[in-house]
Amino acid sequence: MEFYLDTANIDEIKRINRLGLVDGITTNPSIIAKQNRDFEETIKEICSLVDGPVSAEVIGLTVEEMVEEARNIATWAPNVVVKIPMTEAGLEAVNILSNEGIKTNVTLIFSVAQGLMAAKAGATYVSPFVGRVDDMGEDGIELIQNLKVTLKNYNYDAKIITASVRTIGHLEKAALAGADIATIPGSLLPKLWKHPLTDNGIAQFLADWEKVPTKA
Repeated sequence: MEFYLDTANIDEIKRINRLGLVDGITTNPSIIAKQNRDFEETIKEICSLVDGPVSAEVIGLTVEEMVEEARNIATWAPNVVVKIPMTEAGLEAVNILSNEGIKTNVTLIFSVAQGLMAAKAGATYVSPFVGRVDDMGEDGIELIQNLKVTLKNYNYDAKIITASVRTIGHLEKAALAGADIATIPGSLLPKLWKHPLTDNGIAQFLADWEKVPTKA
């Protein structure tokens, strides 16, 4: 499974990238706004730091607006991916952009039908939101499982990005379900490598080491 960091914080990206854990980055207008920086400048800097795909979202709602924005964003870096919302206009925009060779990530997917439509329109990535599906009283991981089977049944190349990951359980179950990618907020990622038994084990090793005799 690939790990994408769901952030636009440059320091956070550098820190996690040093661990070899960053395969890509996803952003959205809300994430960019929190950094209080220019959108284009931020995306270009992130693209220079990360070798993998960097998703940058359009803000237009019409086909014409989305396509115009996407064509511009696609010129910023070779690894940039244009994030498009899951709407009728979004699907048309994805179809146009796909035919032009521009990579897209269709976001805000909450059903298998939406994921299937996005893949059929030519999306490079589809992003189902497991946490928000859970909030509706449904099973976000089941959505990942069913979407994985559906795309495989029809040999679509679109990769599944598990989004709205809130817990370690979300990540582990998405991996078991065969999701290609999980996009993880920086606040959650450190919890994935920490465990109280690991901390206890290190403390015990150090305590035992103190008892080891040393040469006089």
